[in-house]
Amino acid sequence: MYRTGHYGAALLTYAPVGVVLLLVGFEGAAVVGGMGVLALARLPDYDLQVPFVSHRGPTHTLGFALLVGLVVGGALGAIAGAGAVGETGLFPGSQTVAVGTFGFLVGFLAVVSHLLADALTPAGVEPWWPVSSKNYSLRLVGADSTVGNYGLLALGVFVSTISLLVAGPLR
Repeated sequence: MYRTGHYGAALLTYAPVGVVLLLVGFEGAAVVGGMGVLALARLPDYDLQVPFVSHRGPTHTLGFALLVGLVVGGALGAIAGAGAVGETGLFPGSQTVAVGTFGFLVGFLAVVSHLLADALTPAGVEPWWPVSSKNYSLRLVGADSTVGNYGLLALGVFVSTISLLVAGPLR
């Protein structure tokens, strides 16, 4: 998929998490998490810029999703431990572990959403590499499909909008 498709997949994947955060009163975290997932949605495709790394190789795996989750979670946890995150009001009264877990979820979901979008294409993904080289592909649309990419974006925006309406207005 291209940029628009990956943004749509990120919105679609994050919507349930955003709804839960909104419903429990963490509006700021819901918004920041959504922005984080969008910002990281195309991270696996940076393999195109790295010599000797094949496209849809190591960066298109669940192992990479775990790594990104750990890095984002660790960074947010460290910032929270220093007191910087709590002062913003995004995570009122939160513990460092909760903030780190939230960061892990954002990083992990961003990469997983990317894998799900790429699994729609004929090339598919090998999410369990290096344990297994089994390719997963639904072969629904080509990566360069305008209809597929914008359709996924429209679906992500639609589900996110419905999620906001269900969870209620932001304060």
